Amino acid sequence: MVQDRTFVFDRFTLITDQRSLLKEGQPVSIPPKAFDTLVFLVENAGNAVSKESLIASVWGGAFVEENNIAQNISLLRRILGQNKQTVFIETVSKYGYRFVAPIELAGQGKTEIETKVRVFLNDAVSPSEVRPVDDGRVFGRGVNSLKGLLPETRYVLSGDANIACQVVGDGPIDVVFVMGWISHLEYFWKNHLFASFLERLASFSRLILFDKRGTGLSDRVPLSELPTLEQRMEDVHAVMDAVGSERAVLIGISEGGPMCSLFAATYPERTSALVMIGTYAKRIWDKDYPWAPTEEQRQAFFELMRRDWGKPVGVEERAPSLANDPEFREWWGTYLRMGASPGAAVALTKMNAEIDVRNVLPSIRVPTLVIHRSDDRCLKVEEGRFVASRISNCKFVELEGADHLPFVGDQDSILDEIESFTRALPDAAIVDRVLATVATVSFGSELTSFEDIQRLVQRKLDLFRGQELSLDRTTLVATFDGPARCIRFVKDLFLSAADFGSQFAAGIHTGECDVREGRYIGYAVNLAGLIAHEASPGKIIVSRTVKDLVAGSGIAFGEVGIRSFRGFDEEWQLFEVIEPDKVAV
Repeated sequence: MVQDRTFVFDRFTLITDQRSLLKEGQPVSIPPKAFDTLVFLVENAGNAVSKESLIASVWGGAFVEENNIAQNISLLRRILGQNKQTVFIETVSKYGYRFVAPIELAGQGKTEIETKVRVFLNDAVSPSEVRPVDDGRVFGRGVNSLKGLLPETRYVLSGDANIACQVVGDGPIDVVFVMGWISHLEYFWKNHLFASFLERLASFSRLILFDKRGTGLSDRVPLSELPTLEQRMEDVHAVMDAVGSERAVLIGISEGGPMCSLFAATYPERTSALVMIGTYAKRIWDKDYPWAPTEEQRQAFFELMRRDWGKPVGVEERAPSLANDPEFREWWGTYLRMGASPGAAVALTKMNAEIDVRNVLPSIRVPTLVIHRSDDRCLKVEEGRFVASRISNCKFVELEGADHLPFVGDQDSILDEIESFTRALPDAAIVDRVLATVATVSFGSELTSFEDIQRLVQRKLDLFRGQELSLDRTTLVATFDGPARCIRFVKDLFLSAADFGSQFAAGIHTGECDVREGRYIGYAVNLAGLIAHEASPGKIIVSRTVKDLVAGSGIAFGEVGIRSFRGFDEEWQLFEVIEPDKVAV
């Protein structure tokens, strides 16, 4: 009779011939290929094993993509509860893997393990914190020490919307994770790859997660009120304030990148650093940005979403290495269905197609890391290169792979880059330049009731959270932290113009401002004044940057034309605000 080979490490017992893995005496569910991978690593503990040898041992030499190996390793780390303090499987760069935990081999025929080497002292996983999930796998809680089966979901009020958020880990830096397109906090954790990715982030940070309004566990809103970039920034602010985060590293995935870039440029005092993975600057093709889909391609995708929402829509582009995996396809379809309704998904995707942050990127002054896979099938690597090239203090890392989702494929390479980057961040610099929206309002003629206009302007600025830069009998100059709010302030002010026997005119621009003793001066302030000269009474003229940043706000524009201004090297495309917009704070 063949005796079982029994290996003991940490709190685990591996009985090879019975194909059994026990944790503190309790069986652990583990897929067959993952079990075979673990056995091979444990039998070669302390030695680096190549990917080729793993394929030969586990898959019998059959053709297997490297992503399959990486996914098996990621699942094993998840099952074992690996974190920064407790390491079982180590990656050997450009070669393979090594099992590094101390192991004891029990004698043949031994029925009970009497001793066990314990060198990693931590609170990584306790029996009560191991939970079976829908797919039958066992998920260790890892760094998450919160009570319950999942990280606690709490709600934060942002304006009139409840934003769902979670906090995982207690590392020395705060990280705000911004998922692209659709999100659902609790379904993050129901895929072992996604959960492993998040737990690794939380092993060296305090990880802050949230669902944007209209999606996931956050308040659902009318399709006409889905969150603009500006509102999403407000939601990030609200979440950070609620969890006591003064400054954080923002990690934006795909569509999360544009919002994070705008936040970093607008609020550098709240942003320790910026990380963007598989991101873009613009989502519709033009001659200056030839990598984005055409209008026709976008329309075809909208139709696909309307027809097939709830199925694994877009999985072939976002996770090609798992596109034929039934289990992943089922999770992805459920994740999308739980994250948003079909109408909301289409509306969000249309809104994202209107976003253009090309003119925002040069305003980012915080340390920035852009990561992109070379064969990303959803967003081309040229888009990541473009984004990085427009940011002065930016490191660009191109990694191998075709998967767009960062937790699919070789996630370790991405996480290694993020961890190394965040650990090397310099101390916070003094903020002397920010992105802001500037409005110059001309009153048309010298006002006789100046005290009345002063009171009116102050009330409106308080309502729309603006800051007065200057005010006299002919002109107001004010700044705002969002272009939609600025436009609504000006339109509301215009409604009061008749009370002063005048028609106001305004010019608006979003751009960099120098900060001097708490006041904004410089390029954006000067350009807004010049744009105001292009506005006739009753008109609001804005720069292209303003138009590009208010996608989804309901504000409509008509094209005015291209103008050049003395003292400014580049030409500016100008637009007129042409449709009434509901005044809202």
